[in-house]
Amino acid sequence: MTLRFLPIPTDIVRAYQAGGPDAYGLPPERRVSDGGGNPCRHCLRMIPAGAGMLVLAHRPFGSLQPYAETGPIFLCAAPCEAGGGEGMPEVLSSPDYIVRGYGPDERIVYGTGAVVPTQSIPARAAELLGRGDVACVHVRSARNNCFQLRIERA
Repeated sequence: MTLRFLPIPTDIVRAYQAGGPDAYGLPPERRVSDGGGNPCRHCLRMIPAGAGMLVLAHRPFGSLQPYAETGPIFLCAAPCEAGGGEGMPEVLSSPDYIVRGYGPDERIVYGTGAVVPTQSIPARAAELLGRGDVACVHVRSARNNCFQLRIERA
């Protein structure tokens, strides 16, 4: 199975970069990256030291419902190119991540969530996406549960 690693959509990111409200109705906070552990959820690269970044609450779901988790993310403050594609993106640099399946209704498919070594993410995502009840997979921080990216069938 071919996988696509997907960032937060560009139109949503551009709205945040223009000062648009986050998931809590607040403007994104503007900070300067220290270069350590600030993954941009759009270009799917680490934000370099000294570069402007945004910190905001993001909900990677189309509708409000009990499973629509909201959490903090980082974005490049300046417009950046959307990352992603078929290969594992640079942003996945921790030793492990939570990998969890969601159904077409954007709700967690119980029994799919697990902490997975980074190198095993593609295999686990393919396994989950091979099921009929899983429409997409989220990759989240294993330590803080922050949304990293989405994986779909190509």
